Amino acid sequence: MTGDGPVLLMADDRASSFTRYVAREMAGRLVLLRFAAVRRDLSDDYLRETAHLPAFWVREGVPLEEEVRRYEAWVAGLPVRPDRFCNPSEPRQAVAQRFAALAGLPHLTQQQVRWVRDKHAMKDRFRQLGLRTARYARVAGPACVERFAAECGWPLVLKPVDSFACVDTFRLTGPDSLAGVDFGAREWMVEEFLGGTEWEVCGLVHDGEVLDAWPSAMPCRPLDIVDGAMNANISVATAEGPPVDLRSLLQRIVTGMGVDHGYLHMEFFLVDGEPYAGEIGVRLAGCEITANHGYAYGFDVFGATLDVYLGRRPALRYGARRCAGDLLLPLPGSGIVRSVTPREELLRIPGVVAAVLRVGAGDPVTARRASHNASGYVHVTGASVREVEQRMRAVLDAFTIEVGPPAPAREAGAARP
Repeated sequence: MTGDGPVLLMADDRASSFTRYVAREMAGRLVLLRFAAVRRDLSDDYLRETAHLPAFWVREGVPLEEEVRRYEAWVAGLPVRPDRFCNPSEPRQAVAQRFAALAGLPHLTQQQVRWVRDKHAMKDRFRQLGLRTARYARVAGPACVERFAAECGWPLVLKPVDSFACVDTFRLTGPDSLAGVDFGAREWMVEEFLGGTEWEVCGLVHDGEVLDAWPSAMPCRPLDIVDGAMNANISVATAEGPPVDLRSLLQRIVTGMGVDHGYLHMEFFLVDGEPYAGEIGVRLAGCEITANHGYAYGFDVFGATLDVYLGRRPALRYGARRCAGDLLLPLPGSGIVRSVTPREELLRIPGVVAAVLRVGAGDPVTARRASHNASGYVHVTGASVREVEQRMRAVLDAFTIEVGPPAPAREAGAARP
């Protein structure tokens, strides 16, 4: 490894704008922590793109203590061993933080991981810290849900306590909505359905201090998104943000959970002018929300994020104040992509400053009921939330993708054309 400064061990279970940024900026002082159990989530192209970086693979089905001993022997062969740690992944939070702890690196404790992964324990902690939340309860079956509904009324929200991206999260309108739910497969909880306006907020923490907070508007709620509504987030660097001291709100949680450093991502509801805490993650926001903040405030948001994981206090020097959002492009089904609007055509639409297509003609695709289901994304800027949303709808009007069934398998011995 080359250069001076900290060496970072980064959990890498999904290619993202941030992981690609770190791979470019930290070449020579970056080690990747990968998990064989989710190898399928890393494309061959991404593995080739990062092949120059040392990567330690955690084997599936092997005790983590044994894997850390193997890591210690492996890392001893590197010029410099990692002394900092970053986990940008929500589903890998528990195993990655435990690995870091066993390896003697900065990490979240088991209790902190429980607060940010177990949504019931999270809301317990919010309440202990004096924050408002929707009413909630763990449930083990339909009878538990109906007892809760007798107190709160319908609709309700049902979710696994450790879910993310709205996977297996449902809006229940009555007892009939429970048909098909396998309560034995996971731990579940139910929540009161809140009205008002749903917002997001992100922030950076250094040495236990929230350095700043960046709000995002959501044109459509995540539970509507997974059922087909526009999938977008808009960073609001203007006076249109919610009338809440968001930095103080995040600071109360950071102090109450003992978080020393990192990136925070939180959803909250504004109901009759009062904030209700939704969920918080100590990791980068999903989709391209983090990148939105860079476009909206005119600064290197990924560099600032990297700084806090390297133990450095970033200088947050903003160069703009506008609205900027990410619009996820539809992926209507599973099969083979027949055609898709070219990236160049999307970049010609007013307000579009970046466009990424994850699929092309001939590619196999699998659609999922999740808030990150997409064929690509665009970043759109504007002077107001309304202007950005209008420009996003123009993108959706222009964008087309056709997905068809795979070609039938050729029978053995069939004549070739």
